[in-house]
Formats: sequence, C-alpha cells, structure tokens
Amino acid sequence: MGLFDKKFCSICGDKIGLLGNRKLTDGNLCKNCAAKLSPWFSERRNSSTQEIREQLEYREANRGAVASFHVTKSLGDGMRLLLDEDRQQFVVTRARDLVEANPDVLSFSQVTGVEIDIDEDRSEVKTKDREGKPVSYNPPRYVFSYDFDVIISVNHPYFNEIRYQLNPSGIKINPDAPVPANRAMNPRLNRDYREYEALANEIKSTLQNVRRQVREEIRAAAAPKQAVTCPWCGATTTPDASGCCEYCGGAVNA
Repeated sequence: MGLFDKKFCSICGDKIGLLGNRKLTDGNLCKNCAAKLSPWFSERRNSSTQEIREQLEYREANRGAVASFHVTKSLGDGMRLLLDEDRQQFVVTRARDLVEANPDVLSFSQVTGVEIDIDEDRSEVKTKDREGKPVSYNPPRYVFSYDFDVIISVNHPYFNEIRYQLNPSGIKINPDAPVPANRAMNPRLNRDYREYEALANEIKSTLQNVRRQVREEIRAAAAPKQAVTCPWCGATTTPDASGCCEYCGGAVNA
C-alpha cells in the first residue's frame, strides 16, 4: 500500500484526508472520531479499533452523566475543577457548555492522589554595549516565570492522570533588584503567585477531603452492624440500611 493511497476510518468508514489520519494498531482513525475521545486519553497509538469503539461507547454514555451533573462548587478560572457534591462527582474542563463539551464525569472515589507541580523558568535580561550588541548585566539579571500544574491521579479504564495548568498564562516576575546566581528567587512576594498557590492548595485539599469522606463511607457501610436496644420499642435490634429498628421502624442511634 502506497503512502498516498486512500485511507478510511476504521470506526465510521469515512474517507480520511491527507493530513487527517490517526493511526491505530490495526487501522486508522479520522479526526472527527478522534475528537470524541477523552481529552485525558493518551494511548491512541497503542489502541486497537475495538478498544477505540469501546471508549467511544463509554463517551456516549458519559453524556447522560453530564446531563445529570449539577455544579455545586467551582475552583479555577480558565481550566476549572467542577464538583457535584450531592452526587459525589467531579469534572475538569474549560468549557462553559458542559453538554456540548461532554467532559469525563468521575466519582470522588476514583481519585487516588493529588499533587501540585510548580514549574520555574528564567530568562536572562541583557543590556547593550557601546556597539549595540547584547551583553549580560553584572551581576546577571533574570525574569522569572511560574506555572502551576494540578495532577489528579485517578482509577479510570482509559486514563490514570488528569494534568492541567491552573494559570492561563505564565506568572512573570521581574525582580526590582538582581537576584544573585547562588540565591533562590522568592516568588511569594508576588501577589499573582500567592493567589494561584492558594488556589492550587485549595483544589488539592478539596479532592483529598472528598476522597477521604467517600472512603470512610464505604468502610462504614461494609462494617458489620452491631445489635442495639431500640429506644422506641425496647427490642434488641440490628438497624437496617437507613438506621431504623427492624421491628418498629423507629430511628436508632447505633
């Protein structure tokens, strides 16, 4: 088969344009079908046609979860962490129209860890000599730039990590005085840095807390029920799932 032979999508059957092919292990994928995959999915090249079909079925079913998703808490401005605390679910998206974007809906219990990665980059600021050529200051001067990445580890069949940049653009800091090469820059003197650091820590603590709460609820539900004396009828009873007496139906404080 030649390089420029016609190719067809193994999923929808449509003809694929010259620059529109996405290779699978046993076929081809058009850009329209590829756009329907999870934005957090990164194993397309190592996936078979059947595996892609299964993911697209999951993504279509996810639309129902999105339709039922009710935002009770939002953290972030560009890319946002949205929580539905009543359903114990969350999504990460920059979209305003959730139904159209169809972001992956995950449960709190799928979170396995949360980390914040702060990336520092610095570029030297130079002056010009008498001939107009760029030369270093003495001592050298730098402009610093910082990015905050949120890394959410998850237990999911199609991806194990949600990583996104919290700040829409780099937080640039140009110190008023030169920072010696052997000393560290103190970015917390910058207001924007402090604000995004606080937001990153809030996101981390929020996800850790909801995950801990769900895990505790699961453990409590799995724990064997203890027999107690019903305060209403006096019977020795093992409370049902709603915490009520199995004989009279009264609420029991187990």
